[in-house]
Amino acid sequence: MTTRINQTFAALKTENRAALITYIMAGDPNYGIALEIMKVLPQMGSDIIELGIPFSDPMADGPSIQAAGLRALGNGQTLQKTIDMLQEFRKNDTTTPVVMMGYYNPIYIYGVERFLQNAKAAGIDGLLIVDLPPEMDQELCIPAQQAGINFIRLATPTTDDKRLPTVLQNNSGFVYYISLTGITGQSLTDMSDVVTSVNHIKAHTTLPVAVGFGIKTRAQVEQIGQVADGVVVGTALVNAITATLDSEGNIRDDPVKTVCDLVRELRLGV
Repeated sequence: MTTRINQTFAALKTENRAALITYIMAGDPNYGIALEIMKVLPQMGSDIIELGIPFSDPMADGPSIQAAGLRALGNGQTLQKTIDMLQEFRKNDTTTPVVMMGYYNPIYIYGVERFLQNAKAAGIDGLLIVDLPPEMDQELCIPAQQAGINFIRLATPTTDDKRLPTVLQNNSGFVYYISLTGITGQSLTDMSDVVTSVNHIKAHTTLPVAVGFGIKTRAQVEQIGQVADGVVVGTALVNAITATLDSEGNIRDDPVKTVCDLVRELRLGV
Protein backbone atom coordinates (compact mmCIF):
# COMPACT_ATOMS: atom_id res chain seq x y z
CA MET A 1 0.00 0.00 0.00
CA THR A 2 1.37 3.37 -1.08
CA THR A 3 -0.31 6.53 0.16
CA ARG A 4 0.45 10.23 0.05
CA ILE A 5 1.91 9.79 3.54
CA ASN A 6 4.51 7.29 2.31
CA GLN A 7 5.32 9.46 -0.69
CA THR A 8 5.72 12.58 1.44
CA PHE A 9 8.11 11.01 3.93
CA ALA A 10 10.13 9.49 1.09
CA ALA A 11 10.42 12.87 -0.61
CA LEU A 12 11.41 14.64 2.61
CA LYS A 13 14.07 12.02 3.28
CA THR A 14 15.78 13.07 0.06
CA GLU A 15 15.60 16.67 1.29
CA ASN A 16 17.08 15.58 4.63
CA ARG A 17 14.43 17.29 6.69
CA ALA A 18 11.54 16.40 8.97
CA ALA A 19 7.88 16.79 8.09
CA LEU A 20 5.92 19.60 9.69
CA ILE A 21 2.58 18.05 10.68
CA THR A 22 -0.13 20.50 11.69
CA TYR A 23 -3.32 19.71 13.59
CA ILE A 24 -6.58 21.62 13.39
CA MET A 25 -10.02 20.76 14.71
CA ALA A 26 -12.59 20.35 11.94
CA GLY A 27 -15.27 23.03 12.31
CA ASP A 28 -13.33 25.31 14.65
CA PRO A 29 -14.17 28.15 14.98
CA ASN A 30 -16.71 27.32 12.27
CA TYR A 31 -16.86 25.18 9.14
CA GLY A 32 -16.00 27.92 6.66
CA ILE A 33 -12.99 29.32 8.47
CA ALA A 34 -11.67 25.88 9.38
CA LEU A 35 -11.81 24.90 5.71
CA GLU A 36 -10.05 28.12 4.72
CA ILE A 37 -7.31 27.44 7.28
CA MET A 38 -6.95 23.87 6.03
CA LYS A 39 -6.56 25.09 2.46
CA VAL A 40 -3.73 27.51 3.29
CA LEU A 41 -1.76 25.22 5.62
CA PRO A 42 0.24 23.59 2.79
CA GLN A 43 1.01 27.01 1.31
CA MET A 44 2.48 28.09 4.64
CA GLY A 45 4.69 24.99 4.88
CA SER A 46 2.63 22.20 6.41
CA ASP A 47 3.65 18.83 4.94
CA ILE A 48 0.88 16.72 6.49
CA ILE A 49 -2.43 17.83 7.98
CA GLU A 50 -4.09 16.18 10.96
CA LEU A 51 -7.80 16.90 10.88
CA GLY A 52 -9.42 16.51 14.28
CA ILE A 53 -12.83 14.83 14.50
CA PRO A 54 -14.88 16.68 17.14
CA PHE A 55 -16.03 14.48 20.01
CA SER A 56 -17.80 15.29 23.27
CA ASP A 57 -15.51 13.20 25.51
CA PRO A 58 -11.92 13.60 24.24
CA MET A 59 -10.04 11.91 27.06
CA ALA A 60 -6.53 12.38 25.60
CA ASP A 61 -6.94 16.07 24.88
CA GLY A 62 -6.16 19.04 27.08
CA PRO A 63 -8.42 22.04 27.73
CA SER A 64 -7.57 23.87 24.48
CA ILE A 65 -8.47 21.06 22.10
CA GLN A 66 -11.44 20.05 24.24
CA ALA A 67 -12.76 23.62 23.93
CA ALA A 68 -12.14 23.60 20.17
CA GLY A 69 -14.10 20.37 19.83
CA LEU A 70 -16.99 21.77 21.82
CA ARG A 71 -17.00 24.94 19.72
CA ALA A 72 -17.12 22.84 16.58
CA LEU A 73 -19.91 20.62 17.89
CA GLY A 74 -21.81 23.69 19.01
CA ASN A 75 -21.57 25.04 15.47
CA GLY A 76 -23.05 21.84 14.07
CA GLN A 77 -19.87 20.03 13.00
CA THR A 78 -20.45 16.31 12.48
CA LEU A 79 -18.38 13.42 11.16
CA GLN A 80 -20.18 13.77 7.84
CA LYS A 81 -19.30 17.46 7.69
CA THR A 82 -15.69 16.55 8.48
CA ILE A 83 -15.67 14.16 5.53
CA ASP A 84 -17.29 16.89 3.41
CA MET A 85 -14.57 19.31 4.54
CA LEU A 86 -11.87 16.92 3.33
CA GLN A 87 -13.68 16.43 0.03
CA GLU A 88 -13.87 20.20 -0.47
CA PHE A 89 -10.15 20.53 0.37
CA ARG A 90 -9.29 17.91 -2.25
CA LYS A 91 -10.85 19.97 -5.04
CA ASN A 92 -7.74 22.17 -5.00
CA ASP A 93 -5.15 19.97 -3.27
CA THR A 94 -4.55 16.40 -4.40
CA THR A 95 -1.06 15.99 -2.92
CA THR A 96 -1.04 16.98 0.78
CA PRO A 97 -1.61 13.96 3.05
CA VAL A 98 -4.53 14.25 5.45
CA VAL A 99 -4.87 12.15 8.59
CA MET A 100 -8.15 12.16 10.49
CA MET A 101 -7.48 12.07 14.23
CA GLY A 102 -10.00 11.40 16.95
CA TYR A 103 -11.96 8.77 18.83
CA TYR A 104 -13.78 5.63 17.78
CA ASN A 105 -17.28 6.46 18.99
CA PRO A 106 -18.27 8.84 16.13
CA ILE A 107 -16.98 6.34 13.55
CA TYR A 108 -18.74 3.43 15.23
CA ILE A 109 -22.03 5.33 15.28
CA TYR A 110 -21.57 6.43 11.66
CA GLY A 111 -20.78 2.84 10.63
CA VAL A 112 -17.25 1.57 9.97
CA GLU A 113 -17.82 0.32 6.43
CA ARG A 114 -19.73 3.45 5.45
CA PHE A 115 -17.09 5.70 7.01
CA LEU A 116 -14.17 4.01 5.28
CA GLN A 117 -15.94 4.10 1.92
CA ASN A 118 -16.90 7.77 2.20
CA ALA A 119 -13.62 8.93 3.75
CA LYS A 120 -11.62 7.12 1.08
CA ALA A 121 -13.73 8.68 -1.66
CA ALA A 122 -13.19 12.11 -0.05
CA GLY A 123 -9.40 11.68 -0.13
CA ILE A 124 -8.29 10.50 3.31
CA ASP A 125 -4.78 9.07 3.70
CA GLY A 126 -4.56 7.96 7.31
CA LEU A 127 -6.41 7.42 10.56
CA LEU A 128 -5.18 8.04 14.10
CA ILE A 129 -7.79 6.81 16.56
CA VAL A 130 -6.42 7.28 20.04
CA ASP A 131 -8.74 4.98 21.98
CA LEU A 132 -8.40 1.83 19.85
CA PRO A 133 -5.59 -0.38 21.19
CA PRO A 134 -3.94 -3.08 19.03
CA GLU A 135 -6.13 -5.71 20.67
CA MET A 136 -9.07 -4.17 18.77
CA ASP A 137 -7.43 -4.11 15.34
CA GLN A 138 -10.32 -5.99 13.74
CA GLU A 139 -12.67 -3.12 14.61
CA LEU A 140 -11.09 -0.49 12.36
CA CYS A 141 -7.36 -0.92 11.79
CA ILE A 142 -7.50 -3.98 9.54
CA PRO A 143 -10.54 -2.79 7.56
CA ALA A 144 -8.89 0.63 7.09
CA GLN A 145 -5.70 -0.86 5.72
CA GLN A 146 -7.70 -3.13 3.43
CA ALA A 147 -9.32 0.04 2.12
CA GLY A 148 -5.90 1.56 1.40
CA ILE A 149 -5.85 3.88 4.42
CA ASN A 150 -2.83 4.05 6.73
CA PHE A 151 -3.59 3.30 10.38
CA ILE A 152 -1.21 5.23 12.62
CA ARG A 153 -0.45 4.05 16.11
CA LEU A 154 0.61 5.94 19.22
CA ALA A 155 3.70 5.10 21.26
CA THR A 156 4.26 6.78 24.62
CA PRO A 157 7.01 7.22 27.24
CA THR A 158 5.44 4.25 29.08
CA THR A 159 5.54 1.92 26.06
CA ASP A 160 8.14 -0.63 27.19
CA ASP A 161 10.01 -3.25 25.15
CA LYS A 162 7.37 -5.85 25.89
CA ARG A 163 4.56 -3.66 24.56
CA LEU A 164 6.35 -1.95 21.65
CA PRO A 165 6.15 -4.88 19.15
CA THR A 166 2.39 -5.06 19.72
CA VAL A 167 2.05 -1.32 19.14
CA LEU A 168 4.06 -1.54 15.92
CA GLN A 169 2.08 -4.49 14.60
CA ASN A 170 -0.27 -3.39 11.79
CA ASN A 171 1.01 0.18 12.13
CA SER A 172 1.49 1.95 8.80
CA GLY A 173 2.24 5.43 7.51
CA PHE A 174 4.25 6.56 10.51
CA VAL A 175 4.54 6.03 14.24
CA TYR A 176 3.25 8.89 16.39
CA TYR A 177 5.39 9.22 19.52
CA ILE A 178 3.71 11.12 22.34
CA SER A 179 6.54 13.01 24.01
CA LEU A 180 4.72 13.48 27.34
CA THR A 181 2.82 11.33 29.79
CA GLY A 182 -0.56 13.01 29.99
CA ILE A 183 -2.81 15.10 27.77
CA THR A 184 -2.26 17.53 24.91
CA GLY A 185 -1.27 21.11 25.64
CA GLN A 186 1.38 20.50 28.27
CA SER A 187 4.88 21.95 27.93
CA LEU A 188 7.74 19.86 26.62
CA THR A 189 10.85 20.44 28.72
CA ASP A 190 13.10 17.35 28.56
CA MET A 191 14.37 16.88 25.02
CA SER A 192 16.94 14.23 26.01
CA ASP A 193 14.22 11.72 26.86
CA VAL A 194 12.55 12.36 23.50
CA VAL A 195 15.79 11.76 21.62
CA THR A 196 16.38 8.50 23.48
CA SER A 197 12.83 7.27 22.91
CA VAL A 198 12.74 8.15 19.21
CA ASN A 199 16.03 6.37 18.58
CA HIS A 200 14.73 3.37 20.50
CA ILE A 201 11.56 3.17 18.38
CA LYS A 202 13.56 3.58 15.18
CA ALA A 203 15.63 0.57 16.16
CA HIS A 204 12.45 -1.53 16.05
CA THR A 205 10.76 -0.25 12.87
CA THR A 206 11.48 1.10 9.41
CA LEU A 207 8.48 3.42 9.61
CA PRO A 208 9.02 7.16 10.03
CA VAL A 209 8.62 8.41 13.60
CA ALA A 210 6.82 11.69 14.29
CA VAL A 211 6.78 13.42 17.67
CA GLY A 212 3.85 15.35 19.10
CA PHE A 213 2.47 16.85 22.35
CA GLY A 214 4.04 19.91 23.92
CA ILE A 215 5.74 21.31 20.79
CA LYS A 216 4.89 24.99 20.47
CA THR A 217 7.88 26.95 19.18
CA ARG A 218 10.19 27.10 16.18
CA ALA A 219 13.13 26.19 18.44
CA GLN A 220 11.38 23.04 19.65
CA VAL A 221 10.46 22.10 16.08
CA GLU A 222 14.11 22.48 15.12
CA GLN A 223 15.32 20.35 18.02
CA ILE A 224 12.81 17.56 17.46
CA GLY A 225 13.30 17.68 13.69
CA GLN A 226 16.95 16.78 14.11
CA VAL A 227 16.07 13.34 15.49
CA ALA A 228 12.49 12.60 14.35
CA ASP A 229 11.07 12.21 10.85
CA GLY A 230 8.11 14.44 11.67
CA VAL A 231 7.12 17.13 14.16
CA VAL A 232 3.47 17.53 15.14
CA VAL A 233 2.11 20.87 16.31
CA GLY A 234 -1.50 20.99 17.44
CA THR A 235 -2.39 22.88 20.61
CA ALA A 236 -0.31 25.90 19.56
CA LEU A 237 -2.42 26.23 16.40
CA VAL A 238 -5.66 25.72 18.30
CA ASN A 239 -4.58 28.35 20.84
CA ALA A 240 -3.78 30.75 18.00
CA ILE A 241 -7.32 30.35 16.70
CA THR A 242 -8.76 30.73 20.20
CA ALA A 243 -6.85 33.98 20.68
CA THR A 244 -8.80 35.52 17.78
CA LEU A 245 -12.14 34.90 19.52
CA ASP A 246 -13.85 36.86 22.26
CA SER A 247 -15.28 35.32 25.43
CA GLU A 248 -18.50 34.47 23.59
CA GLY A 249 -16.67 32.71 20.78
CA ASN A 250 -17.24 35.50 18.29
CA ILE A 251 -14.43 36.28 15.84
CA ARG A 252 -12.63 39.54 16.64
CA ASP A 253 -9.36 39.04 14.69
CA ASP A 254 -8.41 37.08 11.57
CA PRO A 255 -7.94 33.37 12.49
CA VAL A 256 -6.60 32.49 9.03
CA LYS A 257 -3.84 35.11 9.08
CA THR A 258 -2.95 34.26 12.69
CA VAL A 259 -2.51 30.57 11.88
CA CYS A 260 -0.63 31.37 8.67
CA ASP A 261 1.87 33.53 10.54
CA LEU A 262 2.47 30.81 13.14
CA VAL A 263 2.86 27.95 10.65
CA ARG A 264 5.21 30.02 8.50
CA GLU A 265 7.38 30.57 11.57
CA LEU A 266 7.27 26.92 12.64
CA ARG A 267 8.23 25.78 9.15
CA LEU A 268 11.55 27.59 9.53
CA GLY A 269 12.38 25.03 12.23
CA VAL A 270 12.50 22.19 9.71
